[in-house]
Amino acid sequence: MTAIHPLNSTIERLLQGEALLKDSPSNVLEVVGILHSYGIVLDAYSNNLNYIALHQFLRFFPFFKYFNGETSLPKLLKHWQHDRINFEYAEYCMKAMFWHGGGRYDNYLDSPEFIALAQKAIRARFAKNPIVLGMDQLFPEFLLEQVRQLAYYRALGQFWRIMSDMFMSLSDQYDRRKITTIPQVVQHIQDGLVAGANFPIEYAVELGGVTYDIVPRSAKMTFLMDAAVPYVEAVFFRGTPFSGTISYNAQAARIPTEQGDFAYGALYADPLPVGGAGIPPTLLMQDMRHFVPDYLHQFYENSLRHEDDLLVKICQSFQKSMYCVTTAALRGLAPHPLESADPAHQAANSSYLNGWMDRFISSQLGNVNRD
Repeated sequence: MTAIHPLNSTIERLLQGEALLKDSPSNVLEVVGILHSYGIVLDAYSNNLNYIALHQFLRFFPFFKYFNGETSLPKLLKHWQHDRINFEYAEYCMKAMFWHGGGRYDNYLDSPEFIALAQKAIRARFAKNPIVLGMDQLFPEFLLEQVRQLAYYRALGQFWRIMSDMFMSLSDQYDRRKITTIPQVVQHIQDGLVAGANFPIEYAVELGGVTYDIVPRSAKMTFLMDAAVPYVEAVFFRGTPFSGTISYNAQAARIPTEQGDFAYGALYADPLPVGGAGIPPTLLMQDMRHFVPDYLHQFYENSLRHEDDLLVKICQSFQKSMYCVTTAALRGLAPHPLESADPAHQAANSSYLNGWMDRFISSQLGNVNRD
């Protein structure tokens, strides 16, 4: 007798065309409202990641990397006063992708083709600096690893460009009353993922008036499989332990020994610590609070604590939205359309979803669906 999966009801819901997040008017309002804010923030994050990749190539001390080339005293004073977008969170996500790796993009960054292209760019960057070129001969992996990291800056910058536009379009459709349910939200995101699936992820820098390919279009890296899927794995599921909240001491055994067992991503995070020091998502929540639409502000104001715990509420809404994005990804990657009536398709889909549900058992899925 086959054991019933603990999340079998969730599997059935997905097979019936619903989402990981239950459908309700309040959930729709929260998800669309927070994705409106997130879309604005992602626009800024994307612009900065692309700026760093394209214009801060192998700068050892990029003091003004968050300024997007627009440096002035007033802007510097605002920066010091933290009156700005927290671009550090974008780098946190990039480093999570870089560290967890996996997939074709990660494999390409270890390929002989990439190494040859990166070394060509390195030599051009430091053509007039024999000391650095000499150090590169002694430590050939150091600069190469920096170029690999810059390639992730570029990939995430391009990925978030598409996601930002998708979320703003979702908000526009909601405002026009064309989207009123969670399944419609998921379908909009899934359609956006499919539409952008083959968008090329590429990277080239201009040095001394000459363009140097780092990740050329001929490498055939694409938005969906080489950016979106690794992002979901690294940021939604695995993540990294937050400094100051968990011991990194190997003897304490607080962190899994296997990377694949990490469960610190957005789908697992406890919203309550948001606002505490050393919690990277706090930076994102601080950024999003500036752009929360009026109708979502009103929703928060009508709650028990009003807006006294605004960052926690934003985090809870954001987590709900990420379950919608994850649903769209699950649907898009399924072996067959989830609503298929073909018994063979249903069996394959059930097996596929069972594997994914194993990873949701310890997540916040139950909490986001609590009435």
